[in-house]
Amino acid sequence: MPRYKNGPSFIKKATTALSVKGHPAFSQRKSPVSKKLIIGICAMENKSRSKPMKQILIRLEAQNFFQIIVFTNEMLKKSIDEWPKVDGLLAFYSTGFPLEKAIEYSKKFKPFLINDLEMQRIIRDREQVYSLLKKENVPVPRYEVLKRMDDLNQTLEEEQDMEEQEDHVKINGTCFTKPFVEKPVNADDHNIYIYYPQAAGGGSQRLFRKVFERSSIYSPISRVRKFGSYLYEDFMPTDGQDVKVYTIGLHYAHAEARKSPTLDGRVERDKDGKELRYPVILSAKEKEIARQVALAFKVLSSDQFYLPHSLMQCCIITVNHRTFHAYSRLTLS
Repeated sequence: MPRYKNGPSFIKKATTALSVKGHPAFSQRKSPVSKKLIIGICAMENKSRSKPMKQILIRLEAQNFFQIIVFTNEMLKKSIDEWPKVDGLLAFYSTGFPLEKAIEYSKKFKPFLINDLEMQRIIRDREQVYSLLKKENVPVPRYEVLKRMDDLNQTLEEEQDMEEQEDHVKINGTCFTKPFVEKPVNADDHNIYIYYPQAAGGGSQRLFRKVFERSSIYSPISRVRKFGSYLYEDFMPTDGQDVKVYTIGLHYAHAEARKSPTLDGRVERDKDGKELRYPVILSAKEKEIARQVALAFKVLSSDQFYLPHSLMQCCIITVNHRTFHAYSRLTLS
């Protein structure tokens, strides 16, 4: 399985890079054995009590350096003053998670944060993700944003600059010729559409979160959606695959290719029911891009999707804070 050189030492490198030693909760202790560090796992229970997380926590507790406290869903409903006080906090958003309360807790009690909580606001907005990536000179597809709704999900009064023709759309004066991609600005919405030209049969491929054996379905509808805010970008051909990169800190990454959901929408699985993925050796440039993303989003762990556009160019199309590898053996290694 491909790894960076000196891969086993990535934890030391990552924590040094993220200044763990400089944090009061960690630097004031002479010996972690004499008094264990209290680590809080702050997430919805379907995440914090999942099999991969349980295996990770078992291994952490076996080191005898840490006391692990898992926040329950009931606990998260209470005032932050009733939440356990911890030295280090692993908190990540999923549906139902009180992100704003977690941010308030971190500001008031100042635990060491493994993943930056403020950045999780940005992660949930595709426009802000792309804006930050561009600011950090990370390659992204050419794109424009059509905003019909504000942050409170209220319809904006000003007229939107959008023109649609049979084989192209113009967003803010920028022309996107089919095939192009239409993504909801809200990153929690995974209904992504790809529109095809009439010469290729027209219609659209509609991507969604995997449901059993499907990740997308074809529709004969060729017109873009008329309600909601969307990000439009060039469709980039990938020879039927995309690449997912897992990073831990700034010096470790693991990459895999999978069948692209833009093909026939059928998920390929192995005999154990896991989605088939294949190890990928990243180029030096791609490793540097992965490091830039982890640095920009201030995370100890993240996952990123690349579109390998050519031998000389790739693009980031999405960034997430926390993920568990589909194979627990890799998650735990």
